[in-house]
Amino acid sequence: MKKTAVFILLQLCIFSSVAQINTDRVIAIGRNALYFEDYILSIQYFNQVIRAKPWLAQPYFYRAVAKLNLDDYSGAEEDCTLALQQNPFLVQAYYARGIARQTLGKYELAIEDYKKGLDFRPKDRPMMTNTAIAYIQKKDFEKAGQLFNEIIESYPKESNSYMARGALLAETGDTISAMNDYNKAVELDPYYAPAYGNRALLHYQTNRLEDALSDLNEAIKLSPREEGFYINRGLIRYNLNDLRGAMADYDQVIALNVNNRIARFNRGLLRFHVGDYNRAIEDFNAVISLEPDNYMAYYNRALLLSQIGDHPAAIRDYDIILEQYPNFIPAYYNRSEAKRNINDVSGADKDYWYAMELERTHGGNRMQHAQADVSQQEPEQEQDPDATPEEKRETREESDKNINKFNSLVVYDKEDEQKSKYQSEIRGRVQDKNIRIDLQPQFVLTYYEKINQVNESVYYNKSIEKFNERNALGWKLLITNQEASLNESQIESHFASINEYSSKIEENDKNADYYFGRGIDFMLVQDFTEAIRNFDQAIQTDPSYILAYFNRAAVRYKQMEYEQSNSAQDELADAMSIQFNASNVAGRMPAAGGAQVVGERDSRSYTYEMILRDYNTVIQTDPSFTYAYFNRANLLCSQRNYRAAILDYNEAIRRNAEFAEAYFNRGLTRLSQGDDKRGIADLSKAGELGIIDAYNIIKRMTSNN
Repeated sequence: MKKTAVFILLQLCIFSSVAQINTDRVIAIGRNALYFEDYILSIQYFNQVIRAKPWLAQPYFYRAVAKLNLDDYSGAEEDCTLALQQNPFLVQAYYARGIARQTLGKYELAIEDYKKGLDFRPKDRPMMTNTAIAYIQKKDFEKAGQLFNEIIESYPKESNSYMARGALLAETGDTISAMNDYNKAVELDPYYAPAYGNRALLHYQTNRLEDALSDLNEAIKLSPREEGFYINRGLIRYNLNDLRGAMADYDQVIALNVNNRIARFNRGLLRFHVGDYNRAIEDFNAVISLEPDNYMAYYNRALLLSQIGDHPAAIRDYDIILEQYPNFIPAYYNRSEAKRNINDVSGADKDYWYAMELERTHGGNRMQHAQADVSQQEPEQEQDPDATPEEKRETREESDKNINKFNSLVVYDKEDEQKSKYQSEIRGRVQDKNIRIDLQPQFVLTYYEKINQVNESVYYNKSIEKFNERNALGWKLLITNQEASLNESQIESHFASINEYSSKIEENDKNADYYFGRGIDFMLVQDFTEAIRNFDQAIQTDPSYILAYFNRAAVRYKQMEYEQSNSAQDELADAMSIQFNASNVAGRMPAAGGAQVVGERDSRSYTYEMILRDYNTVIQTDPSFTYAYFNRANLLCSQRNYRAAILDYNEAIRRNAEFAEAYFNRGLTRLSQGDDKRGIADLSKAGELGIIDAYNIIKRMTSNN
């Protein structure tokens, strides 16, 4: 039988003997993949360890962490259970299994896991908070309240605890106490956007629309990429009769995420209302494409199709609706009208009289159907002649399938709203951007990059362009600082590529491109040791190979960063950080203090010198290689050599006046040196060029003045 590519790769570079797998090394590579968010790849490595040594607890736990990130909560629960069977004292496995069970709605079991974890780590705030949230989710508000009181007593400076207790109090109807807790959360952490977002929801629920608008404006300033804030502000603006503002908010959500169903549906309703029928149809088309069973979208589209005269298409939509809702009287009246418009008199009469019979036998209001003047449609509250602009307009939750609410704006489900309130607690706050400000990460040569819908910069370098013209690797080489994780087919292709390069090297060991290509493949599968070894061989074969110097430095930096992360955190914090890391990790501003073992410090110093030497070589060989200046500046920042780093950022910007990442990092570096004015100017330029996180930092700095 032919061996798989994965197995062949592991034979080549992981087995220490024919029959013995080096499990420590494979686990280390798998954890590399976890840290750099290559979850599918990490699972493959942990699978190999589990097959070789199924009695080890660690690989089950780390595989569970990867599955949590891939939303495979059942698989994560099972792997945590297997880990705990091997080692019942693995505290982080109780924590991770609790998260998986809580997400699956197994609240009682999640609570048991958190309690077991708390037996080993008493007063652990994240586990205590998760337990309290699980009590809320199972409607045991008394126990949840008692636990939140205990948490706040133990951690009186944690704003998230007040936010979570505020959500509990709001749920139980104590809006005054809930508001007090939200106010306290904002006071403790005035730069944490969800605190304003949650308080805005409470203002909305208590009909203080202007206050809700003010809080959401603040939340959006602090977190301008959070879609939910725009959706909620759009709803509030609509309730304040600001249709233009509501439309702008839904436009912004769709610019951030073209597949956001709520924004599409709500914008479709607003376009319907203002008579923009064709573009409203486009929005409902998009909703139906994303959610084929959204019958409210079908009904609204049918009304619009009738309005523009496409009666056959409208009839097809009415057919779909009535198959699902056979007693929905308005659809029969409207289909009757559409059939009459295509001269199907018999069909029109049949629908009309059937609707009349339904009214007689089931009750109903014939005026519910909107066949005459759909441009005057308003959500249901407009049917109340005593309604005032200050009164909240009718809405529905996305899971509400009552077809009579077809023209009500959609808000988040209570379940989704609850997620927005508690998500940062359930997943821990170790990755919160509002606590830790990161440099934009280093650039690296690779084949894949993440799609950035805001910053559309095209990264170019003449040396890379000339290299690609040779087509030496078979893939187009890119330079990016937003690396994309590999999917299964890509993983397999790069495992196979390693084997192909190995065969070519056996035939011709003097071709530097073969070593460089194999080095990139190893880098992509997160085997940094082998990647560096191959870049070494490429350079030994061709000492002028500047792309190999550049990537060797970039991979060494990754390795140094990962090792530093491991030495700076305990295993639980590290695992949760890996699991829920939402921010860019490369190039992080170092925290002050912290004693290091002398051997570790010496090793890191040696690695630093090796990286610096490689970037110096790249710059000396090709002074136009802008990204080497940027990466060298990041390296200098990691050593707190901020003055030298600023000089390199200056050079990068001099060579590329629209280098957004360089402006951003220079801005942060200048702020660290107390140069607030020029630091904020740099961040403003970075924001203008598409790094919108810059505005969050500007807001904080200007608020402190």
